[in-house]
Amino acid sequence: MKDTLNVLLSKLRMKQLQLLIALDDLKSLHKAAGAMSMTQSAASKALQELESMLDAPLFERSKTGMIPNQLGHCVIRYARLVATDLTALCQDVAEIRSGRGGRLAVGAIMGAIPECVVPALNRLHAGQPNLSIEVMEDTSARMLLQLDDGRLDLVIGRAAVAADPSKYQYRPLGDEPLSVVVGYGHPPLPKKEVRLRDLAGHRWVMYPSHMPLHALLEREMDLAGLDMPDNAISTASTFVTVALLQSSPDLVSLLPTAIAAMFVRQKMLRLVPVKLKSPSQTFGVVTRKGGVLSSPAEQFIGLLCDEALEHTPAPAPVRRRAAQKRKAA
Repeated sequence: MKDTLNVLLSKLRMKQLQLLIALDDLKSLHKAAGAMSMTQSAASKALQELESMLDAPLFERSKTGMIPNQLGHCVIRYARLVATDLTALCQDVAEIRSGRGGRLAVGAIMGAIPECVVPALNRLHAGQPNLSIEVMEDTSARMLLQLDDGRLDLVIGRAAVAADPSKYQYRPLGDEPLSVVVGYGHPPLPKKEVRLRDLAGHRWVMYPSHMPLHALLEREMDLAGLDMPDNAISTASTFVTVALLQSSPDLVSLLPTAIAAMFVRQKMLRLVPVKLKSPSQTFGVVTRKGGVLSSPAEQFIGLLCDEALEHTPAPAPVRRRAAQKRKAA
């Protein structure tokens, strides 16, 4: 298999694959050669070279013309796939050159997705409906590795978790406040502030130990004079966390406030009025320093910054002037 692959990679020509497709369509070497603007002898030689690479014939001669055998059908199927992919490549190149298409691969931490990433993506896609967009949700550390490998165009997360943050360009977008949550089936909670100590009878669903939010909960427990629970359920999945919280009123967890609010609105979770002492962690756009961003990536970053400004509270004088204008109106 390895020898065949090496031979194909070094000798296979697209013209030979096009000839196979023409032979399958026309069943005649003479007609296929004409369709390819080749002489019949040149077409015959191209077919012989391909059969030699595969060390097997691809067609049987019959009264109705040239009929692919089992191996021929297999090779023709892949020839059509290659031709289709090349057609798609040409279309993508044309769209990129015209500024209408292309591909954008984005990585984002969980807390940035509802209020920052999703609105910006919707606005970007509305303006560029032919743009192919891929979104990955993971930890900043893992996504930065994907950014280094060129698999992601940008990351909405934290550059500080990298071994060498100086190799990235970082543009702050906002904070990621956290909330303590329980399932919607949990008994009604008091409106007054709840302490972490008051949740001692609950079992925690928490992040794995390598994630920053695990360290934050550990710090909160330490400030409250509590030990980390030794019977916790560990998961990095938001879906698993919400499903678990809904399944039992004895479970409690920590989620980014933007994520928690989304599930609260759907009556899937309840907020627990715990005031956390740790400051909110900030996040921003992380790109490779010195790298060249595509036009879609640049536009997306601009939209992210616009969304961040819309969600940033205005200074008190600005809020007062806005209130006075509304009152006057």
